[in-house]
Order: sequence, then C-alpha cells, then structure tokens
Amino acid sequence: MKSSYLDLAIAQFKEIKELAEKTFAQLKEDDFFWKQNEESNSIAAIIHHMSGNMLSRWTDFLTSDGEKPWRNRDQEFEDETTTRDALLKIWEEGWACLFKALHELKSSDLESMVKIRNQPLTVVSAINRQLTHYAYHVGQIVYVGKLLKGSAWKSLSIPKRQSAQYNENLMKKK
Repeated sequence: MKSSYLDLAIAQFKEIKELAEKTFAQLKEDDFFWKQNEESNSIAAIIHHMSGNMLSRWTDFLTSDGEKPWRNRDQEFEDETTTRDALLKIWEEGWACLFKALHELKSSDLESMVKIRNQPLTVVSAINRQLTHYAYHVGQIVYVGKLLKGSAWKSLSIPKRQSAQYNENLMKKK
C-alpha cells in the first residue's frame, strides 16, 4: 500500500508524541519539574514550549505566519504549571492543533508557500522543520526521564546489550 507524504508525516508525529508519553508514564509528578541547573529546561518547560510552538505554527497554518503575535515564547520556558494533569492538558492542546491542521491539508497544498517568522517555506519544508524540532525536544524529554529513572528506566527501543536477542525475536516472527 502506497502512503502519501502527509500520511507518513502524521505517522511520524504520532511516533514522536508516543515516545514522550511513554516517558511521562514512567515519571512521578515532581519529575516533570526537575532540572539539572538553572540553564537547563525541565520537562514541564519543554511541554510548555512545544505546545506554544504547535499552537503558533499550526493555527491558520496556510494563511498566517507561523509565529503568531500572541505567542510569548520566552514565557514558555517558565514553569508556571504545577500539576502533571495540567501539563498533559497543555500537551494535548498543542498536538490537537497540529493534527487538525495536518488532516485538513490536501496533497495539492504541499508545494504551497507558508511563512514562519516571515521566512517563506513550502508546506513540505515547514512540516519537516517541525518534525525535526519536535523530535529534538522529545529527545530531551526522554533523556531527562532516563536521568531521573536511572536503572529503573524502561527502554523505549531496543535495550542496551539486547540487540542480538531483539533481532533473533524478529526473525522468529517472520
């Protein structure tokens, strides 16, 4: 079955989101607010930033600049939210905006031009830019989660020193 670029992009965004959520599931509430030092970001700050970015980029995606005048990017890095549930609500709002915008796109929109911070990009370039951006931040979330959990961390991919066993299991399934 042949998948379109939009189907593949949506699937990749879902995978990125799922990695973060598998990390969230391993964390205690306080873990969301931990940061190594004042220059580091907590998971809460990353959630705020990602959601703010998503709301800005994906609201009126085809018709307005992706950097909305109402966005306060600097504020996103201040940990104001005090509960896990509130953070997860913010998280879901950003992703809902992204998926709504992507599901509204048509193949004929892919070569259209959009702007982010007044920089013109094709729709494909803008989507790829955001895939990269969100994967970068989810990587940070996963890394902080691994730091916090230590040996209690449950791997989200192939655990260390288990590649051969993983490959063997794959072969058995075929």
